[in-house]
Amino acid sequence: MTIKQIKEVIAGGEWVSIAPEVRPSLSRNEDGSAKPFYLSRRFTYQTDDTFTLEIVNFADAYGNLPLAKLFIKGHIQWQGEHPIAAGAQKVDFSADEVYEVTPLHPGFVSILNQFARTNFNTWEVNGTQSIQGKAFAPFGLAEGQIFKEYDLLYVLNNMLFWGARHVDGRGFDTEGNRPTNLQIPLIRQP
Repeated sequence: MTIKQIKEVIAGGEWVSIAPEVRPSLSRNEDGSAKPFYLSRRFTYQTDDTFTLEIVNFADAYGNLPLAKLFIKGHIQWQGEHPIAAGAQKVDFSADEVYEVTPLHPGFVSILNQFARTNFNTWEVNGTQSIQGKAFAPFGLAEGQIFKEYDLLYVLNNMLFWGARHVDGRGFDTEGNRPTNLQIPLIRQP
């Protein structure tokens, strides 16, 4: 598919996770292997290259214990073809409009109140705060930094694929860390 065709296919609808998804984290088990974390995604795209993304992180593989909700709104920059599959495109996601965090579990609230106090109100369960442009140690964000990921998009059989996380937990924070594999797809919400 061309960029124009991809834009037409993904525009105007909600794309959601099929089931809770697993990702490797930067946290390590005693044996040095990456600890897993679980999430679900809800994504919308508009033809003006704006997007919204809602992520819910879970403590368990079945999505029964939500920890936090992230809400991102920003822009996609199309960077050309990606070699993973014919029609795949390199894209950069910039959270340049909104980046909010809502803790959903007391344990996560405790972590935030320990490691993300400066320039924030006291964190509370279901209390949403903007982290846009603020130092936010739990996600490795520095003051004034706009969150950006160097990712990919691929559409096949009405499924929307992004890049798979690196097995060592590295983020997509540089062009050199752009993904080289496909992740579990999102499906269009009926």
